[in-house]
Amino acid sequence: MKFDLITFGRASIDLYSKNIGAEFNDIQLLSTAIGGSPVNISVGAQRLGLKTSIVTAIGNDPVGGFIINTLQQERVDVSLINTIEGTTSTAVVCGIVPPDKFPLVFYRDKAPDNYITIDMVNTIDFAQHRSFLMTGTALSVEPTRSAAIYATEKARAKGTTIFLDIDFRANLWHDVRAFGVTLRQYLPLCDIVIGTEEELLAMGLTDSDQVKIKDSAISSPTIEGDINVVIKQILSSGVKLLLVKTGAKGVIAYYPDGKEESIPGFPVEVVNVLGAGDSFASGFIYGYLQNWGTYKSARLANACGAWIVTKQGCSNYAPTYDEIIQFIEDKGGF
Repeated sequence: MKFDLITFGRASIDLYSKNIGAEFNDIQLLSTAIGGSPVNISVGAQRLGLKTSIVTAIGNDPVGGFIINTLQQERVDVSLINTIEGTTSTAVVCGIVPPDKFPLVFYRDKAPDNYITIDMVNTIDFAQHRSFLMTGTALSVEPTRSAAIYATEKARAKGTTIFLDIDFRANLWHDVRAFGVTLRQYLPLCDIVIGTEEELLAMGLTDSDQVKIKDSAISSPTIEGDINVVIKQILSSGVKLLLVKTGAKGVIAYYPDGKEESIPGFPVEVVNVLGAGDSFASGFIYGYLQNWGTYKSARLANACGAWIVTKQGCSNYAPTYDEIIQFIEDKGGF
């Protein structure tokens, strides 16, 4: 097989505050990076040693060129990135006010990755990919939703392992309750599901008032609900493994037979939580494809997430394999 991992979904230029601790109104300097969960995961996995590719779309503009150029520098395959005329490549502005304020502003008017089509998917040879990662945001609008489902069906037919990163962004859905409706229908196509406690709760929303977003922290909402109900629903859908990220505490692995396994994290001083979940996914997929088993793979994933929260960005700070193994050894090993 040519690639270890193919990811599907949004891509953007991310503008991070370089004034750590400054309120959003007081930001004076911004740094540039590429972003979007599929991008971050592809870059993170590539730096660890996997061969990765990404299905996304950009506009015919300099920002799209920046995204392509940066991915090429990271040696991520860009042959499946589509340029869509009449759209504008997207951007995200990120504030960093540790320990718990990380406001995000999305610029996604006519976002190119909302216009991925079934015809574009038909150009992909899924037999060349060992694993496929879908992100929840890719399921938010048509025509990309149908293209995403079709891509997953094609990948699954080739025996490819299907990962789902729940990736809940309330502002990217016309109705937050539609998020759960859509993802619950998608679950039977998945092998391994990854999400935070809040993202799982979002899958069970029945009232939009259950979601509270403070300080524009779109990636860290407060959501009311019964997480145990959602966990049972996910496990009954046919998935093989559910990984529930619990921040600094680590991750809990849930299996369909009722088994649970807690894998501890790595305590660090938090600078920026943005991108930690994507780094976690990169690490877990790497370990899984090495046949490490859930515990060791999740410890690597926890380490990758811990590494990123000490940095000022996402994929541009992703660790190499040697760096993260040294990090783990310095903190007691696997």
